[in-house]
Amino acid sequence: MPSPITVGVIANPASGRDIRRLTTYASVFPTAEKANMVVRLLAGLGVLGVDRVLTLRDRTGVAALLLRALDTHAAVAAQQRWPAVDFIDQPITDSVTDTHAGVAAMLQAGVELIAVLGGDGTHRAVAAHCGKVPLLTLSTGTNNAFPDLREATVAGLAGALVASGAVPPDVALTRNKRLVVRCVGGPNRGREEIALVDVCVSRQRFVGARAVSDPADIETLFLTFASPDGIGLSSIGGAWAPVERTASHGLHLRFARPGESGVPLVAPIAPGRVERVLMRTCERFEVGRWTPLDTEHGTLAFDGEREIELERGDRYEIALDWEGPLSVDVERTLRFSASRQLVREVANVVAHQK
Repeated sequence: MPSPITVGVIANPASGRDIRRLTTYASVFPTAEKANMVVRLLAGLGVLGVDRVLTLRDRTGVAALLLRALDTHAAVAAQQRWPAVDFIDQPITDSVTDTHAGVAAMLQAGVELIAVLGGDGTHRAVAAHCGKVPLLTLSTGTNNAFPDLREATVAGLAGALVASGAVPPDVALTRNKRLVVRCVGGPNRGREEIALVDVCVSRQRFVGARAVSDPADIETLFLTFASPDGIGLSSIGGAWAPVERTASHGLHLRFARPGESGVPLVAPIAPGRVERVLMRTCERFEVGRWTPLDTEHGTLAFDGEREIELERGDRYEIALDWEGPLSVDVERTLRFSASRQLVREVANVVAHQK
């Protein structure tokens, strides 16, 4: 008997609710909508044969609303097939530790795919531990450059086609770049972090509220890609020298301090915040070249959030590589499926197995 097709779901309960709702005009992403997105994802996954979903509990209400929807679905004996949903038994810390532990448990359970509902930070946390398991990305955060903004039902259909093997990996999956930062000297020697979109050397000396929101704080910026229609720090690169996700290089930008001269750029660094920055230099950042981070004071921000306060004697370096996570290209997957009518065929097979 074949093993059940299992998919993991990480829905960050804190995404779309951070301090940037107070400092910018970002919309709030409510708990109820996150739960509804998971339900819509289940519909897409279930109709094409995913048997089981593993997900996390939380204290904010996403899991509770999901359980209510599951009870309602079972009570009305709905015709539409949903996967069985199991909650991973682990302590709830209301921190990124929940995501790290949840991904580890999902890998141990043999998931074929992990669907992530969150922003750039959530996807970064999952990418740090997911290994070869591909990600189905869904945006529910603030400054989202990495995850897709799309309907969860449609994403679920594509995810099921990938998890079941109906669409081959060389068609469905894309390998992503990442930035790797490591400390090679000083008190934090040996520490290593990754970013999927950007690493910023901030002049702000303390982590504080984490978000990089003042353009005067930006000293240096490294980007894996830079879309001209993006939001967040990567939009600065997109305003000057757009770089595709598939490009063989990234960008390295340096910025002037207040009072210094530079090239003026205007970019949407946060929802409702279109800011002016003065760029000193912009260079290609090639894959595989370790570059020292030339700074003695300040903080390091990863995918838009300050995380490391630089200490005296710390020496960091950064490199770009192609070891980022695999992600599902939803449009390419469904286009391939449509050319072979796979959704219809797989749905018919699943329906006859009920």
